[in-house]
Order: sequence, then C-alpha cells, then structure tokens
Amino acid sequence: MRVRAPELRGRRWLNTGGEDLSLAQLRGKIVLLDFWTFCCVNCLHVLDELRPLEERFADVLVTVGVHSPKFVHEADPAAVEAAVERYAVHHPVLDDPDLATWDAYAARAWPTLVVIDPRGYVVGQLAGEGHAHGLGVLIEQLVATHGADGTLHRGDGPYVAPPEPDTALRFPGKVIALPGGTFLVSDTAHHQLVELDADLVTERRRIGSGERGLLDGPDPRFSEPQGLVALPADVAAEAGYDVVVADSVNHALRGLRLADGNVTTVAGTGEQLRERIEVGTPGTELSTPWDVAWWDGRVVVAMAGSHQLWSFDPRTGVATVLAGTTNEGLRDGAPGEAFFAQPSGLAVDGAGALWVADSETSAVRSVVAAPLVGAAVSTAVGQGLFDFGFRDGAAPAEALLQHPLGVAVLPDGSIAIADTYNGAVRRYAPESREVTTLARDLHEPSDVLVEGPDLIVVESAAHRLVRVPIPAGARVDAGAHRVRRSRTDLSPGVLDLTISFTPPTGQHLDDRFGDPTSLTVAASPPELLQDGAGTAPGLARSLRLADPVAGGPAEGVLQVSVAAAACDHDGEDGEAGIFAACHRYQQDWGIPVRLVPGAPAELVLDLRAV
Repeated sequence: MRVRAPELRGRRWLNTGGEDLSLAQLRGKIVLLDFWTFCCVNCLHVLDELRPLEERFADVLVTVGVHSPKFVHEADPAAVEAAVERYAVHHPVLDDPDLATWDAYAARAWPTLVVIDPRGYVVGQLAGEGHAHGLGVLIEQLVATHGADGTLHRGDGPYVAPPEPDTALRFPGKVIALPGGTFLVSDTAHHQLVELDADLVTERRRIGSGERGLLDGPDPRFSEPQGLVALPADVAAEAGYDVVVADSVNHALRGLRLADGNVTTVAGTGEQLRERIEVGTPGTELSTPWDVAWWDGRVVVAMAGSHQLWSFDPRTGVATVLAGTTNEGLRDGAPGEAFFAQPSGLAVDGAGALWVADSETSAVRSVVAAPLVGAAVSTAVGQGLFDFGFRDGAAPAEALLQHPLGVAVLPDGSIAIADTYNGAVRRYAPESREVTTLARDLHEPSDVLVEGPDLIVVESAAHRLVRVPIPAGARVDAGAHRVRRSRTDLSPGVLDLTISFTPPTGQHLDDRFGDPTSLTVAASPPELLQDGAGTAPGLARSLRLADPVAGGPAEGVLQVSVAAAACDHDGEDGEAGIFAACHRYQQDWGIPVRLVPGAPAELVLDLRAV
C-alpha cells in the first residue's frame, strides 16, 4: 500500500531565502528527506555521502534536511543556523525542534532518510549511513518511471544560498602551543591551519589553500581539519614532520613540517572505514578522526566515526585499533570490550592516564595502559547516551555535561572540560570525584589549552580563541535532561525483535564464511532487559522485558546496534566472486520505551539499504 507523505512542519526554514516550503510546491520532484542532528557524526557522514547524488541529479532531486535535535542546545535557533553553515549544507533545511515532522514520519534513529516520489508518495525509508549506492539506484528508477509518464519536472530546486560570512577564523576546532610562543589552530570551516601570535589574533601564516580537498605538498588541501598534536623532537626528526593533524572529513591523518609548511598524508586513504576492526588490528582506512594526542610512545586518535580509539606510530606509519568495539554507548572494561560514543577530545595527565571527551554520552572517560586493578577504560563523568544536563556535584552519580568536545589537564592534575553544548568550561577533580564550573556563557567551546594561570579556549561558534583565568569555580545546577522523543509502548515479558534489512540492488548477504550480521542489545537501566542482552549474529532475537507489576522498571531506553555485510554480485549465478567488493551497513537505535500490559510484543526496526 502506498502512503502519502505527511506535510513538512517545523519552526522555520533555512536556505530558502526566507520562504516556507510545502510538499505541494515540490510535486514533480524526487524529494529526499534527511533527518539529522548536528551532534551526530553519522549524520555528518550522510551529508558528505549525499553531495555527489545532489550534484548528479541536480535537476530532478530536492534534498530537504529535517533538523531534529537530540540535545537541548541543538534546539537553539542560532545553533541550528550555525551548524547549517559549519557543515556546508547546500539544500533547504526544516528546523524541527519539537520533532513534529520526525514523529509524522515515525523516524527512530539519526540519521533517517525518506524518499518521496514526484506524485508525493513515500517510496523508501532508510536508517543509518552508507546508502548512497542504493539511493542512486532508486532515484534512477524513479526518473525512468516518472519521466516516461510525464510526472517528473526538471529544473532548479528551491535552495537559496545564504550570505557568505566574513571572519578571520570560521568555526575553529582545536589548538596547540608551538615552540617560540605561537599557537596552531585548526580553522575548520576554512579548511586550513593558522599559526597565531600570543595575542591569539595576529596571524603568522596560513597553511592550506582553503579549498576543500585532499592534496599534499607546500599548498595542501584539507577537509574540516580538527585535532593537532606536536610530536616529540626525536620522533619528528625520524618521521620527517612535526605535527599530526586529524583531517576529519578526509578520514586521514596528515603530517605537517613546520619549517616550510609542507603536508603529507601519513595514514588513511581518503575513504571512510566501513568494516568493523577489532582491538589490536591494523587498518589502512580511518573514520572521522577528531582529535590526536601523544600517549605511551605513540599518537592516540579519537576516531569519532567508528566510536573507537586508535593508535598511530609515526616511525612506522601503522595505525591500529587501541580500544572500542564500534558499538556506540557507555560501557567500561577492557579495551576490546569498552563502548565509546563519538570520542572527540584527548589529554594526558602527569600519571600517564589518557582522558577522553566522549561527546555523544556527555561523558569524560579515562584510559590506563596497564591497570594493576580495575578496568582499562572507566567513566569519570557521564551516565549514558540519553542523559545530559548542566549540573555540578559528585560524579558520575550527580554531575552532568552536554556533549563535551575537549579536555585538558590543569596544573593541580584536575581535568578541564570544554562542555560544548552548555557553553561552559567545567572541572573534574579525580581525588574528590567532583565536577564544578570554571566559566560560562561561551559559544560552543570545542577545546581548552592550559597556559600558565589561564585557559586558552577555542570558542568555536564565536570564531575566536579567548583567554580565561583559571578560577576556583562555582557550583552550578541548571537541571538534568533526557532526549525528547516519543516513547514506544511495549508489553512486559517476551519481545520479538526483528531488524528488516534488504541489500541494495546488485548486492546480497554473503554467508559463505558464516553469518555476516551482528546484533547487540542493551538497556538503560540494565534491569529493563531481563534476557537477551549482548552481541550475537543474526537479525532477530527474542528478548524478555521487565514486569513493572513485579517491581521492575516501567520505562527506559532499549539500545539496539546492528551491522550487516552485503557483497556485490560478480560471480556465477549472481553470487559473490572471490574478488567481490563487500559493504558494511550499521545503525544504532536508542528507543525510549514504556512497558504497558497489552501493548505490542513485537518490535521491527528498519535497516533497509534500497
């Protein structure tokens, strides 16, 4: 049965020249709705995946971004507008802070893609990233069908480019100190690096052409560079470069030689890693490296795109998974068992511990190389994927952050936190396990650097660096929050969970070497799920949910992560040959649920790739 697409309703439209859009106005075009939120690295991957499709089908396809916020800060109108510019979104965007259109399309995950045909009917709904091939096939089919029957209208779409901004820096990301008293900052939206004098304003030089791209040499190109780390002098001499740059959208590490500004690609191919790689395994492709730090004789990489930490040896050029399973979440333990969620900031303390700003769980984690007791990965601040706020106090039980992107070690050994979506710098004291607030009213601080009695703060959304004196701190309690989404009513007891997955045209699930799927299920609170937790192959599982009548929790969040590998048909009888390319599809869901007797005992989640 064909379903008429619900109307698009929200607070306002961006990138339309001030005009409101309706589906009636878009009739005759193929419409692609992209439900996204700007904290989500998977959503940022999809923005990049869609660019070639938008160019290829420019006269028949209209992409509409539906911004559906997860965090409170992401509902701020100015923050949405800044994000649309920051990530070079060149299509209309509907600002949907109350999730009205999200609910109308029954979206469950960020990102979700919906395809609407020229007659206004929904013809496809996909969750997660990696769907560019399948979307291209579907759009081609729609062009052929509706071009033949005269319902396809060619021509320009409704996108209107906003005015070009003019600031010296544009959404700077990270900063490090250089010998001689200058500072190197990643000028992220300008796709450059900038060396600044001690006044944090005067420019010594710019490195990079300013054009988005992946090009080595004395006039290099970057694509949204983020983290920076200066190598020890002896390592730099051996490697032939001085600074490692996390070139996030290029999925690469770049080596910068300070003497002449020459840049080389030292890890990564420019293509995003799509397969699951386990701890201890080397890899040639990376996935959105966001920050870098020197730790335990190597460069550590906060690999935001795969929810892992990697290590990179500049002497050998080898990159290896250090910790994390690729499952998105908050779980402590051994490196091969721990879950991270978009790690985005790194710092090393005097005792040799690595501190991690784990942004999507609004958490600060610590990693020790060889613990005598306890877990290698542990949580200092943070409660889970869907709990955040602005609250000082004991950690992790009471204190709350909101999407932190940076950490630094203060002179007394405590940790300064760039609490990005709270517009604050926070302090975590390991000895007392207390969180306090050092500074407020900042504009999306994305990094902090200690310089004597001051902090240098990268105030990303204000396009500048500022000095903030390190104060004693003051207690803050601006409240706790949970992600605002409609709850799904489910029946207590046995629940049949099914993941619907259809490989794209020209691909199939290849089971010659075992089941190519993996399903992970967890819950918050853990007592919500009495049976069926853990990771195992398959796309279906029988779970047992708690019974509120018997004293179990009545609501919570069901966390589901699925991965599936599909291979191209290039062998006999349509099977995958020895050299067939295989593709990984992955999605994480955090589904708010309420346990109600008589409610459905079945949950179907969609990972369709066509």
